[in-house]
Amino acid sequence: MSHEVDIVRAVADLRNRVRYWRDQGLGVALVPTMGALHQGHMSLISHALEVADRVVASIFVNPIQFGPGEDFARYPRQEAEDAAQLSKAGCHLLFAPQVAEMYPDGFSTQVRVTGLSEGLCGAARPGHFDGVSTVVSKLLLQVQPSVALFGEKDYQQLAVIRRMVRDLDIPVSVRGVEIVREEDGLALSSRNAYLTAEQRAIAPALYRVLCATAEALAAGGAASDLCPAAAQSLVAAGFDSVDYLELREADTLAPVESVVRPSRLLVAARLGTTRLIDNVALTP
Repeated sequence: MSHEVDIVRAVADLRNRVRYWRDQGLGVALVPTMGALHQGHMSLISHALEVADRVVASIFVNPIQFGPGEDFARYPRQEAEDAAQLSKAGCHLLFAPQVAEMYPDGFSTQVRVTGLSEGLCGAARPGHFDGVSTVVSKLLLQVQPSVALFGEKDYQQLAVIRRMVRDLDIPVSVRGVEIVREEDGLALSSRNAYLTAEQRAIAPALYRVLCATAEALAAGGAASDLCPAAAQSLVAAGFDSVDYLELREADTLAPVESVVRPSRLLVAARLGTTRLIDNVALTP
């Protein structure tokens, strides 16, 4: 049942609210976001409501996960619309801090997950996952939820967060939630709003090519043959460039040549100034 979501901006207010719930024996889930919410985010809220009594969503466009020349300044910010969506979805609390609340003067700590954060998006966006790990570790410590939910579209991010939580003994269950797609297969993303009409018509080729490649891999094909050919197909379909299209082992993200254990076929490709990512799961 929908209700107007409460908004807090200070860590102290957030903790007071969560402590009150926990004192009542209620389980708390966290859904961290950067706002510009869409149905993919609402799917996370819906899953959170199934596994916890109270749901906290955060909206924070995290400056330290954007590199020079990336879209920090133009990243869509629409708090009123986002809050209305969260209210309708049944979210209980929105944590929407200012940058100074998250990174006060003198802030000098960084959380880095080596290995998993290198390659793939980590190669194209140096320092990005250090920014993600740092902000997510702060959010998990601020809220102390029993469960935190993340979309599988950002699969490398999910793997990095799982490893960080395991390595630092943070007492939270990290859950990945399936990608939500448009009818033509394009994975929902806040950055889809950047696409021109012409680019939007090209974009569904990303998922089509992924699926065709996954099918060929499942039939016993070799990644070293199929992945470069798939990248060429994307350029032929109208993408400007492909950052990567690779088959990786699902847990460790180690490169693999064929599907002998649970794996992910992952892609990042560019349409104009917009970088789109996607992935599909493969099992032997």
